[in-house]
Parts: sequence; C-alpha cells; structure tokens
Amino acid sequence: MMKERRAYRIEGRVQGVGFRWWTQDIANGLGLRGRVWNAPDGTVGVDAAGPADSLGKLEDLLREGPPGSRVEEVRSEEPADDSLPDRFVIGR
Repeated sequence: MMKERRAYRIEGRVQGVGFRWWTQDIANGLGLRGRVWNAPDGTVGVDAAGPADSLGKLEDLLREGPPGSRVEEVRSEEPADDSLPDRFVIGR
C-alpha cells in the first residue's frame, strides 16, 4: 500500500477543546504516524503519514472535529522537512 504524507492547519475553536488528544486517538486508530500541535496563532497543526485512504479519513474527521470544537477551515500545507515519529504523538 502506498504511503503518503500530508500536513494541515485547522482554524476555528480548536484549542482548549481536546482537539489534539482527539486527533491523536483518531490517527493512531487509523495506523498513521506523525504529530499534532497547538500553534501560537490559535490554530492546530497536523503532520501525518500513512496509507492514502487513512489520510483521507483523517482529513474528513478533522473537518468535523471533536465535540466542543468548531472547525471553520482545514487548509492543506506543505509537510515539514523533518522526520516523523514512529507513531502519532502530541507536540511539535
């Protein structure tokens, strides 16, 4: 199965609502590796790698967000040049 890498920036009410922990649970359940973090500008960043279908499911779920969040936009970004951890973690 082909592995891909994608990065996202999520805008809206996404900090202080459990978004990072929710994303970590979803991504690990999908067998992805990478990270999620709170950015200083109030957005949440996600950098993930794995099978294309799992990444597509992650993106769909990021657009919904966890209970208590309000996702206004999910933008695709260029993934960072650094390597990713072996599993999906919270933190930069």
